Amino acid sequence: MYLKAIKALWILFIIGVVSAIVFGISLKNNWFNLYGELPDPSVLENPKSEVASELYSADGELLGKYYRKNRTKVEYEDLSTNLKNALLASEDVRFYDHSGIDFKATIAVPYYLFRYVTMSGKKRGSSTLTQQLAKNLFKIRRDQDLEGRLSSVPLIGLVINKLKEWIVAVELEEAYTKKEIMTMYLNTVDFGSNAYGIHVAAQTFFSTTPDQLTVPESAVLVGILQAPTFYSPRFHPERALKVRNQVISQMEKYNLITAAQEKEYMGEDLGLRYNVENHNKGLAPYFRAEVVKDIQRFCKDKGLDLYADGLKIYTTIDSRMQRYAEEAIDKHMRAQQALFNEHWEGQGEPWRDREGEVIPNFLPRAIKRTRVYKSLYKQYGGDSLAIDKALKVKKKMKVFTWENNNHEKDTVMSSYDSLKYYKMFLQVGMTSMEPKTGAIKAWVGGINYKYFKYDHVRLGYRQPGSTFKPFLYAKALEDRFQPCSPITDVPITFTAEEAVADKPWTPANADGYSGKTYTLRQAMSRSINTAAAYLVKELGAPTLSRYARDKFGFKFIRDQMFSYLLTEDDKARGRTGYDKKPIKGVPSLCLGTEDVSVFEMVTAYSVFINKGTWTEPRFITRIEDKNGRVLKTFTPKKVEVLNERTAWLMTYMLRGTSEEAGGTAMRLNRYNFKRDKKTGEVFHVGGKTGTTANFSDGWFMGFTNDLVTGVWCGGEDRSIHFRTIKYGQGARLALPAFAYFMEDVYKDKQLCQELGYKRSKFPEPSIPINVELDCSKYSPDNFGDIMAEDDSIATEQEYIAPTETDDGIL
Repeated sequence: MYLKAIKALWILFIIGVVSAIVFGISLKNNWFNLYGELPDPSVLENPKSEVASELYSADGELLGKYYRKNRTKVEYEDLSTNLKNALLASEDVRFYDHSGIDFKATIAVPYYLFRYVTMSGKKRGSSTLTQQLAKNLFKIRRDQDLEGRLSSVPLIGLVINKLKEWIVAVELEEAYTKKEIMTMYLNTVDFGSNAYGIHVAAQTFFSTTPDQLTVPESAVLVGILQAPTFYSPRFHPERALKVRNQVISQMEKYNLITAAQEKEYMGEDLGLRYNVENHNKGLAPYFRAEVVKDIQRFCKDKGLDLYADGLKIYTTIDSRMQRYAEEAIDKHMRAQQALFNEHWEGQGEPWRDREGEVIPNFLPRAIKRTRVYKSLYKQYGGDSLAIDKALKVKKKMKVFTWENNNHEKDTVMSSYDSLKYYKMFLQVGMTSMEPKTGAIKAWVGGINYKYFKYDHVRLGYRQPGSTFKPFLYAKALEDRFQPCSPITDVPITFTAEEAVADKPWTPANADGYSGKTYTLRQAMSRSINTAAAYLVKELGAPTLSRYARDKFGFKFIRDQMFSYLLTEDDKARGRTGYDKKPIKGVPSLCLGTEDVSVFEMVTAYSVFINKGTWTEPRFITRIEDKNGRVLKTFTPKKVEVLNERTAWLMTYMLRGTSEEAGGTAMRLNRYNFKRDKKTGEVFHVGGKTGTTANFSDGWFMGFTNDLVTGVWCGGEDRSIHFRTIKYGQGARLALPAFAYFMEDVYKDKQLCQELGYKRSKFPEPSIPINVELDCSKYSPDNFGDIMAEDDSIATEQEYIAPTETDDGIL
């Protein structure tokens, strides 16, 4: 009887072993698709997890990230000892003793489960770090591709998944060292608050790096892993404190800290420094939103995923200059908005037509373009009464404000109220480029990216007013005119046919016609409209259009910008992006009536200071993969479009706006980067103001030897603007922002030393110019107040009323 029992046990044991082997083989090979596939061995060698791509400035500062899951990898050496100890004490104290499966912990699970249910003991699992890594990396319990026929069966599916985790864990242990497994684990886990991986978690919760984490901080982060939402220190600090202390207690239990340290650490508060990364924060948000479009095209061609492949994109933006630009815009626009609000106080609605009358139904039409209206339209099936009622319901909301440094305030408004509120804000676009390299050094696309997403640097197209005139003057100099050539301020009339209009057109100056004769330089410096009209009549409007298109990069940029509008028929006919948004060759072009972007204008002006060479604007220098392998470097295209003589003469002409009596940019002489306040030394700055019809747009384009910078300012809608030239001209709306920026740049000695920037005069031409620049040698009877060197410092009154007021009026 005894022998029979022994024999039966042996048979059962052998059957059990054989069954286990067969079951293991069937599980491993997924017989009849009962269990679901295991991850491919090759995938185990190179497990893929989404890693954020990072955007860097030229001086090495992280500007931002592109991600679906915000994750940045770290190396084992980047992990603090405190963090490693907290993780081991809490999650896997025998990590260095097992090969992926902790059988001792597994056997103890029923005991701890019984205590948890019957005696309210501590809940405890048995998964090792390696098993958790397997679950995180390969989503064994969630990936449908890894599910089999039995996966959905209660209990059986759970057992199958646990066994699959064991298999993968063992294979991971064979493929990686313990250090690699711990590092992969910390790089892949979810800490909540859109923080994936320990690098982002340390930054999000404590504004530090993984190598600087203290014991209490490490314990908080490790405790979060048990349930990221439940133990979130941001939303549930009491729970987070409790679980942190449990981790600290575990560290003391396993002699990783002393009892005295345990008491000390438990007495500390959470010390939270919470800061969630998002695309609305940080430096250069408008730039980041625009440059991603170019990066995406590159990724599409290369089969890369920008939001998961951990690319490193290096840009030309200098973080210090970007800060100066953002600070300049903040300072300038805060003041301009205060003036604008005061200017319109008690004057009724600001949306006016050309005759100054309030535009009827402005808000009802505008609100139909908003997302809230479209959502309500869908919700109420187009019922206009219901929609209108919903739009007038007041509710709590946060809105943008200039009233504090956070640029945000709580208020109660209806949708109609908020639309009216936001329509009142002036907008801005500013960018700065090195003319010789094409490197974009600063980019500010608006007043606040969180509330105003539209980029006014590259996307915004507005009339440039008199800032377009230099292209006309360049053509004139290239043709037969000289800086001292006389031009008389008298009416110039275009027939209806010439003007491409239904009636004749005679452009006017703000202060009428003086009848005086000016030099070409004076006429451009004072922005005399009749002079521009005379030149375009002499040279031809189509000639000016082609000249701007081909010489100053407008075609190159628009071919890229608007290629998406081309149909297959367009392509077959050889049409390009420029043909979708051409610069029309009409006489009014001389006054800047064709829409352009700040981006285009900065690139175009670089031709003058760069000896006639047009340089392609560049904002990316290179792109690397996550391992540091260079995928592409970017070299700008350069084309000689003007001869050096014409280019140099234009720098001389554009200096005149701040040197000639009555020049529209005389305000520049107040600033140290133009005139040293201590020594009195004067440095060269070229520039041109621009003001369009009804003061809808204010522009300033300026350059030194080092930088070309453009600024546009105006309302979101062209109908919203100042009513008078006192406030509405480019010299007030745009020029100060340029000046604030340049002042800070040249004040930064370290930056200037690193980049080779220096306040200076423009270099002399390397070739003979053979042009007389001393206009006093000509008969004084032929000119007005010419070359009054003593008057180069104009008074406030002299620049307050330039004749460009009516630029763009047809």
